[in-house]
Amino acid sequence: MRKNTRITAAAATAALAVGLTACGTDSDPASSSKAGADADTSQALVVAASPTPHADILDFVGKNLAEKAGLKLEVKEFTDYVLPNTATQNGQVDANFFQHKPYLDDFNAKQKTTIVPVVDVHLEPLGLYSRTAKSLKDIKPGQSIAVPNDTTNEGRALQLLAEHGLITLKDGVGTSAKLSDITDKKGLEFKELEAATVPRALNDVDAAVINGNYAIEAELSPAQDALALEKAEGNPYANFLAVKEGNEKDPRVEKLAELLNSDEVKKFIEDHYQGSIVPAFGAPATS
Repeated sequence: MRKNTRITAAAATAALAVGLTACGTDSDPASSSKAGADADTSQALVVAASPTPHADILDFVGKNLAEKAGLKLEVKEFTDYVLPNTATQNGQVDANFFQHKPYLDDFNAKQKTTIVPVVDVHLEPLGLYSRTAKSLKDIKPGQSIAVPNDTTNEGRALQLLAEHGLITLKDGVGTSAKLSDITDKKGLEFKELEAATVPRALNDVDAAVINGNYAIEAELSPAQDALALEKAEGNPYANFLAVKEGNEKDPRVEKLAELLNSDEVKKFIEDHYQGSIVPAFGAPATS
């Protein structure tokens, strides 16, 4: 019988705090010493995910594909970019689905974690939004722009602004660009905020660079509302299913990876998100 449970971020966070000291339960991946290819396939695969679109895509898999494939799937929602990885590293969940390779590489380096990507699923184009500006020409000197404050997404945001002529960056800074790498702010002021909070600041700034999943949660349509939007072609920011190193061969993980790259999921993404989220199937980048 398929198991597909969706747990809110608050409940999941509380459960993790308790789980660090409490004994495992039947549905707790920490209760089993077996991992990787030896994992107990009778247990549900517990996946930490951002609510939109990650948990939505997993819910589609759980409701429409998992049972036929013999997979029990449990989804725990998180609204931040830290707990899903720490929970995966600590064994509180079996896998996560919320991030891209540049973010994971930076996280692993800073936190000494050993999370690895399994399979690419989709791309969430980063976009520039405004409540007042109708086009890029309306962004003027003296106005303020909010950007995500984590290393990879801030660099990504600054590259988007530079590509559209709103700022000038030092040559060669790439996706690791910081505010200090701006050589010409063109009179703009910048506010660095946690990625999840940027949409809520949209009324307090003249424009904001928002991650695709958070834009959708804020009822913005990247395909229609963004003043500027990342290109999908050749984009290194595909979001993927990830696990702690050594668990890639868990049969449940392999099964979920196959389902996430299925024709059914491709159609769901295309039909449901109408270009705001795009399929990006395949093996993750190795560098």
